[in-house]
Amino acid sequence: MKLTEAASLLSLRRSSSEMVSYEDFRRLARRRLPRLLFDFVEGGADGEVTLRANETAFDRLQFVSRNLVDVSQRDVSATVLGRRIEVPFICGPAGLARLVHRGGELEVARAAAAAGTIFVVSTASSYSLEEIAAAAGDGVLWFQLYLWGKGGVVEALVERAEAAGYEALVLTVDVPVVGKRERDLRNGMALPPRIGPAQALDAARRPRWLCHLLRGPSINFGSLVDLVPGAAGAASIAEYTSRELSDQTKTWSDLAWLRERWDGSLLVKGVMSAADARRSVDGGADGVVVSNHGGRQLDGLPAAVDVLGEVAAEVGGEAEVILDGGVRRGSDLVKARALGAAAAMGGRPWFFALACGGRTGVERLLEVLREDVDRTLALLGRTHFEQLDSEVLR
Repeated sequence: MKLTEAASLLSLRRSSSEMVSYEDFRRLARRRLPRLLFDFVEGGADGEVTLRANETAFDRLQFVSRNLVDVSQRDVSATVLGRRIEVPFICGPAGLARLVHRGGELEVARAAAAAGTIFVVSTASSYSLEEIAAAAGDGVLWFQLYLWGKGGVVEALVERAEAAGYEALVLTVDVPVVGKRERDLRNGMALPPRIGPAQALDAARRPRWLCHLLRGPSINFGSLVDLVPGAAGAASIAEYTSRELSDQTKTWSDLAWLRERWDGSLLVKGVMSAADARRSVDGGADGVVVSNHGGRQLDGLPAAVDVLGEVAAEVGGEAEVILDGGVRRGSDLVKARALGAAAAMGGRPWFFALACGGRTGVERLLEVLREDVDRTLALLGRTHFEQLDSEVLR
């Protein structure tokens, strides 16, 4: 390793060790990323009402503690679809991580594997699903996809995911069209990002990010390059996806088509009602992800955690229920478990941690969440994460 690279790695480890909360990662990422990229990660749809609700809803939930309980032995692990994970937070699907770090999803896969949790790889990942699987080693990977109009593309992705050892498919169902991301529209965000006169000074003030941009591979959709005719880069693939693959005619009957082609676990992500949870399970899903897409699709939906209870009541005895949206602390994970979730997932937390310190940053984030859950259990007078129920909430 070159001396400059070693010094850079030491700096990343030092800064990551100083991170003690999600907000620390967010603030540091805001300093290190150009505004158009920070807004791309943080922003939501329209007035961002749902985006804000995802976080504030957790604040309304209050604990009931038990004192003078022996909490000397605690277990924060969870079991999800038969897999034990050491921290009950799953790194959820989020595309083009290469935008904030040259290692992108490869770093996240390594960090999740080291922490003993799951990484859900996005169809829009900047590295191919095979490259990410190689980086993960023995780590557990799930693959997220959409029911696009051309079944051949989806079938090819499913076959590749199976061959690469992905254990579950996560079907996202809440994107018939892409939400109106006003921050991106105002900033002129494009794929790949264009550094024009308006962004040049902002980018120049972020030398670390510029280094990652210039020294890494070109920004692209790694898993789609070989599936898109005449693909010349991220922009052409995004255009082809929007023009040729997006399909607004899909219905619940199409879930059966995917169930027939995939022998592993299948989850439906984007469920925001007991009715859709029931349709998912009746259609063959092994689990549902209660999610409003991080507030990036339909603005005005309730917070995901506010819907969690009704979904768990409807299908919790038949399928795995996972929460996605608004988790910022380990105490949020505890609240989600108390309301019926096996675990929770998210994208923004690991995206900001990746921007701060690559694999080291993501590992530190997962460590912080694990420590938070452990501490919360002790203060609640509880010893096992999986044994939590509604009695811990007022």
